[in-house]
Amino acid sequence: MTTYSVDYLERLLLAVGDFEKAFDAWMATQVESDHMSSRGLFPTVWPREGVTEAQIRPLALAVAEAAGTAARAVAVTGSLIGVAGVGALDPIANWSMMSAPKALFTPSDIRSIAATVRGRLKALIEDAQANDDSGVPPFAPAQLHSTIWAAAANHWTTHEYRVAVREAAEALTVHWKTRFGRNDVDDTVFWQQTLSPGDPTPGAPKLVWPGDPSDKTVRSMKAGLNHLATGLNLTVRNVTTHSRDGLTEQEGMERLAAYSFLARQLDRCQVRRADAIDPALDLPA
Repeated sequence: MTTYSVDYLERLLLAVGDFEKAFDAWMATQVESDHMSSRGLFPTVWPREGVTEAQIRPLALAVAEAAGTAARAVAVTGSLIGVAGVGALDPIANWSMMSAPKALFTPSDIRSIAATVRGRLKALIEDAQANDDSGVPPFAPAQLHSTIWAAAANHWTTHEYRVAVREAAEALTVHWKTRFGRNDVDDTVFWQQTLSPGDPTPGAPKLVWPGDPSDKTVRSMKAGLNHLATGLNLTVRNVTTHSRDGLTEQEGMERLAAYSFLARQLDRCQVRRADAIDPALDLPA
């Protein structure tokens, strides 16, 4: 698994600082609004009166250039924002969306996520320095499946390992329940129904491992994913939710890795629906 050196993390930290400076310079030419004022229909920034396009253009290009590097820091720290109907997005990479109708972000969102990224990078730098001193190969949780790490990152970097695992487990289930519109069943039942053998029923799609049903490996994967998802929900998600016992970093790492493996295998499954196979969904997510 790829790891990050102290030098690389420190360079990302500087890149985020450069982005913030460029962003603030550009914002000096803009009128700042928010979603309430824009009523969700209008941009959340627009040019100040008397400021020309010639003045704005070089500042906007500077923000775009800085965002190109700073966005790597968002990926490393898992600092995404969930947008209803769209999914998890990187606000730094998508900063220009503020100027579009039905803007997805506000200037406050951009500043907040930049500050969050800086905080998480500092925590990762401290961890990387400790690992360098110990001589033990470091673990790079940011390389876990994006759904898992995005949910866990905020708590992992503050060493709340039990909460990080709980949030990651919840996030994976919520992702698939939302995609299938299955808020009618408990989590364990959802996994049992979604990964069980048999045909899908109306309102209850199936996730099916691709391949020849007579192949031994395919049969093993179909059965195994059902047991794995159900087992993790019972032994990890439920325990971290209903117990307040803490986890060590090693224990948290092992549990996140198990969920990351499950998430990647589910992405490879085909989606089967009762009425038809949706071509758009019958592909790896």
